[in-house]
Amino acid sequence: MLSIIEQIKQGKLWDFHGGIHPAENKDLSNKSPIVNAGIPQELVLPLKQHIGSKGDIIVAVGDKVQKGQPLTQGDIAMCVPVHAPTSGTITAIEQRTTAHPSGLSDLCIVIAPDQQDTWCDKTTYADYEDRDPAELIDAIRLNGIAGLGGAGFPTARKLQGGLGNVDILIINAAECEPYITADDRLMRDYAEEVIEGVRILRHIISPKLTIIGIEDNKPEAIQALEQHVKEDDNILIRVVPTKYPSGSSKQLVKILTGREVPSQSRSTSVGVIMQNVGTAFAIKRAIIDGEPLIERVVTLTGEAFKERGNVFAMLGTPIAYLLDKFGYKADKKHPRVIIGGSLMGFTLPHSNVPITKMTNCILAPKRKELPLHTYEMACIRCSACADVCPSSLLPQQLQWYAKDQNYEKCEEYNLQDCIECGACAYVCPSEIPLVQYYRQAKAEIWARSQDEINAERARQRFEAKQARMDRDKAERENRFKKAAETRREEMAKTGGDDAVAAAIARVKAKQAAAQSEKPEVKPAVAAAIAAAKAKQAASAQGATSETLPDNSEMAKLREERKRQARERKAEKEAGESTASASSNDSKKDAVAAAIARAKAKKAQQASEQKAPMADTVVENAEVDPKKAAIAAAVARAKAKKEAQQAQSETTPEPPAETEAVDPKKAAVAAAVARAKARKAAQQTEAQSETTSEPTAETEAVDPKKAAVAAAVARAKARKAAQQAQAQSETIPEPVAETEEVDPKKAAVAAAVARAKARKAAQQAEKQSVTPEPTAEKEAVDPKKAAVAAAVARAKARKAAQQAEKQSVTPEPTAETEAVDPKKAAVAAAVARAKARKAAQQAEAQSETTSEPVAETEVVDPKKAAVAAAVARAKARKAAQQAAKEQQNIEED
Repeated sequence: MLSIIEQIKQGKLWDFHGGIHPAENKDLSNKSPIVNAGIPQELVLPLKQHIGSKGDIIVAVGDKVQKGQPLTQGDIAMCVPVHAPTSGTITAIEQRTTAHPSGLSDLCIVIAPDQQDTWCDKTTYADYEDRDPAELIDAIRLNGIAGLGGAGFPTARKLQGGLGNVDILIINAAECEPYITADDRLMRDYAEEVIEGVRILRHIISPKLTIIGIEDNKPEAIQALEQHVKEDDNILIRVVPTKYPSGSSKQLVKILTGREVPSQSRSTSVGVIMQNVGTAFAIKRAIIDGEPLIERVVTLTGEAFKERGNVFAMLGTPIAYLLDKFGYKADKKHPRVIIGGSLMGFTLPHSNVPITKMTNCILAPKRKELPLHTYEMACIRCSACADVCPSSLLPQQLQWYAKDQNYEKCEEYNLQDCIECGACAYVCPSEIPLVQYYRQAKAEIWARSQDEINAERARQRFEAKQARMDRDKAERENRFKKAAETRREEMAKTGGDDAVAAAIARVKAKQAAAQSEKPEVKPAVAAAIAAAKAKQAASAQGATSETLPDNSEMAKLREERKRQARERKAEKEAGESTASASSNDSKKDAVAAAIARAKAKKAQQASEQKAPMADTVVENAEVDPKKAAIAAAVARAKAKKEAQQAQSETTPEPPAETEAVDPKKAAVAAAVARAKARKAAQQTEAQSETTSEPTAETEAVDPKKAAVAAAVARAKARKAAQQAQAQSETIPEPVAETEEVDPKKAAVAAAVARAKARKAAQQAEKQSVTPEPTAEKEAVDPKKAAVAAAVARAKARKAAQQAEKQSVTPEPTAETEAVDPKKAAVAAAVARAKARKAAQQAEAQSETTSEPVAETEVVDPKKAAVAAAVARAKARKAAQQAAKEQQNIEED
C-alpha cells in the first residue's frame, strides 16, 4: 500500500464536505500589476494587528522614528512587534477605530511622515542556509511577521510548534475568496521572491515534502511559479479544482493530503504545517533584505472604484486615503466599504480605518453588484446551510443557540470549528446573517474563558502568597526558637540567668499580684453584698421576716397596689355612670367618705408610730444604711396595707347634716351607692322571674347596666310621684255642708271611678309602648327610646295608683256624717275628672319623653327591654297591692 507522500507525488487529490461556487469577480482587479500606494499624510498603527497579545510601547510622543524602526517589543512568541512604515514623528498615542467587525477602538500610535522615507539599520541573513533554524525563527518574530492570509497567526510561533513534528509543508496559494487577487498578482509579479521564501521555510522546518496548492483559475500564477522552481527544491505545485472555501487551512489539508484535522486542533497535529504565499514573500524580505513587515499587498476592487487593482500599502494607511487616490465614487443610496471579500468580509463603520497586517482587500461594490439583505426572515429548516458547510457542522442549530445566548450548547455543537467562510449565509433563502451570530458568540465565549483564566491565575497567586507567608512564619518561629535555645545553652555554660526568662517571670508575677489584690468596692455594691450575706445568715438561723426585709413581701405589696389601682379605676368608671342617678344620696355618701377618711388617717398615724420601731429594729441589727432604708419602706408598705383593709371594713353611718366633700371622697360614697344599687337590681331581677308575663328578651344582663337602668327608672318614678302629689293637693276638699250619703251608693261610685282609672292607665300604657311618631320628632336611638318608654310607663302607673287612692279615700271632715246622695254623686264625678286629668297628664309626659335623659348612657336593647320588664312587673305588683288595700277598706 502506497504511503500518503507517494500518493501525493502521483497526483492524487481528495475532496471535503460541502462548498459552493459563487461568482468569482476576480477579473476586476487581476489585470494590472501591483503598484505602490504612496505615503499618506498620517499613519495610524494599532498595537494589535495579529492573534496574540500586544507589545510594550518603546517610543513616546514627539520622537523621531525611521523606516523599519520597532515601535513595540515583546518577549513571548505570541507577541509580534510593530514597526514604523516610514520615517516621521510620533504625534499621538491614543484610541482610534480599528479594522474589526465590532467597530471598536484600540490603542494606536500615530505617525506624521516626513516624506523622506529614511531607513534604519537593517539586519540581513543572506546566508540563511548556514544559520540555525531557531535563529531564523527569532529573526522572523522580531521583524513582526504574522500570517498574511487573513488569520494573522504569528508565523514564528507556528514554525516553532512545527519543528520536528511535521513531514509536509503546504504553501497556500488557493485564494478562493471572490474579488480578492492579492496572492494571484503577487505570484505573477514576484514569483521568484515567493519561491525563495518557500526555500527559507523548508530550511527551517526540513519537511519530507513541500506542496504549493493553487486553484485552477490562476493559470498565469501557476506558470510563473513553475518557472522558478528547481528540481532539487523538492517542491510540488499542485493545482486543485476551484471550489469555495478550498483555501481554508483544514480544507486544503484534506484536499492535498487526505488527512482530517481534528476538532479544535491545528494542522500540525496531523504532521502538516501551512503558510500563505504572502507570508513566504514577507519572510524572504525579512531574512534576506532585512525589511520588517511594514507593507502588504491590498486588492482594491468593486464597481465603485474607478481604478481597480492591487497596491503595496503601508501598514497604518487610512482607507480614506486609498479611496481618494484610486477614484472611489460612493453609491448615493447605499454607500458601502467592505474589508475582505464578499463572503468573509465585514462592512466598515467609516473610512478612517487603517490598513493592518490582516487586510488583504478593500471592496467597494454598488447596490446592484451586491444587493443588501432586505430583512432577516424566519428559518424554514431547508438544511441548505448544513449541506454546504465545509466543516460538517449544523449551522441552523448553532444560530439558534447563539441567538439564545446558550454558549454551552454552542461549544457542544463545535462552534469553534466554524471557519466563518459564509457559505451557509450565502445559500440561506431566509437571508439570515449566520456568520454574524457565530462571530458574536465566539467573542463572548473567548471573553468568558479569559475571565476564567484570569480568575484561576489570581487564585494561584493568592495560594502562592499564602504558602509563602506560612513558610516565612514557620522559618521565623524556628529561628527564634533556635536563638532561644542557643542563648539558654550559653547562659548555662557561663552560669548566668536567662534574661528573657527572667522578664517573663516578672510579668507573670505582676499579673498574679494584680489578680490577688481585692478591687475597690463601691458603697452601694458593698451594701448589696452585705445585705445578701445577712439574709443568708438570717435564713440559716431561723430569723423572722421582721428583722430583715423580704423580697417576696415587696412583690406581694406591688401586686396588691396594682389590684387596688384596677379596682379604683373600675369604681371610678361605675361612679361616673351612676353619679346622676344617685344625686339624692350624694350627701350621705360624702359623709360616709369623710368618716372613712378619718379612720384611714387614724390607721396611718398608728402605722407611722410602728415605723420608728421597725427602724430601731433594723438599727439594732447593725445593718448598712441602705438595708435600713429598705426595711423602713417595707414597714410603711405594710402600714398602708392595714390602713386600706381597715378602710374597706368600715361601714360609715350617715349623719343628718353634711358639708362640701372632696371628689375622691365622693367617689368612695358613689361606690357604696353602687353596692346598694346592685342589691336592688338583684331583688328586681328575682321579682321579674316571678312575673306572669315573661318576655322573650329576658337574657343575662350586666349588673352595672341593669343598675343604671333601675336608677333611671326610680328617678323618673320619684319625679312623677311628686307631680301627682302636687296635683292631688289642688283638689278641693268636700263641702262642709254635705249631707249624709248612702254607703252603697258611695261604694258603687268608688268602684266606677277605679274602673275608669284602670282603663285610663291601660290606655296610657299602650300609648307609651307604641307612641305615634310626629313630624317634628327626629330620629331617636332605639336603645334610648326603649329606656324612655319604660320610664314613661312606670310614671303612668304610679300616677294612676295615686289618683285611684285619692278618689277612693277622701279626707273625712268633722261635718261629713249624713250626706246628701246628690252631693256624693257630685264628689265622685269631681274625683273621676281629676283622675282623668292625671291620666292625661301622665300620657302626655310619656309621649314627650322621646329624648333620653342626659345622665343615661347608651344601653343594649336587650338589657333595656329586661329593665323595662322589671319596672312593669314592679308597677303591676304595686297596683295589685293598692287594689287589695282598697278592697279591704271597702269590706271594713
